[in-house]
Amino acid sequence: MEIAVLKIDGTQTGKKAVLDDAVFGIEPNDHAIYLDVKQYLAAHRQGTSKTKDRSEVAYSTKKIIRQKGSGGARHGSIKANIYVGGGRAHGPRPRNYDFKLNKKVKQLARFSALSYKAKDNAIAVVEPFTMEAPKTKEFVNIIKNIKVNGEDADPLYKFLKKQKGFAGWDMEHPIAHILDDMLTKADPDYKTKSDIKWNFTKFLINKKGQVVARFEPTEKTEKIEQQIRELL
Repeated sequence: MEIAVLKIDGTQTGKKAVLDDAVFGIEPNDHAIYLDVKQYLAAHRQGTSKTKDRSEVAYSTKKIIRQKGSGGARHGSIKANIYVGGGRAHGPRPRNYDFKLNKKVKQLARFSALSYKAKDNAIAVVEPFTMEAPKTKEFVNIIKNIKVNGEDADPLYKFLKKQKGFAGWDMEHPIAHILDDMLTKADPDYKTKSDIKWNFTKFLINKKGQVVARFEPTEKTEKIEQQIRELL
């Protein structure tokens, strides 16, 4: 697979870069990507949840009622989990949520992600360049020039960004994960059908949090904009 090499101003240099099919042209493995993301998120969990069991709560160890003759059940300690203030049974303990993932699975996940990007023409190659000083503003301009920022390249996003209260569709934001769970319940096809790329599919949600429409990436922008205007 060949791709044009760009200058930092966004124009083509006339050169071509060859992308290795062994990395950018494989059949993507969604399960490998899932496992790699799962391990990444698991490694970031604090794992500090802790509750006190019956050996740790501050109560007397005296037997509360005699063993026989009360007519009720046998009880030994008020620390038991059946009593208010007693220790919790089988509560969480500090632990490490990280797990091992084979190197070849991690490699397959990365190759699969790169192959998805290559199929969607979402890879840009830039010729070597230098900066007089590490200025963020200058680097942002370079990113805009080579148009690797999908938000700026998407006319629908530009339209939505002008609307009040729109925050984009960044899956790193905590709200995005809440919406992800909500969409899974609202739309049975969400993330289940093989012909739907869930991370590229756009949803329209009304103010009540209900999914009112789902659009594939190939849908015309005008059609989506019309429905958005009806909701606003």
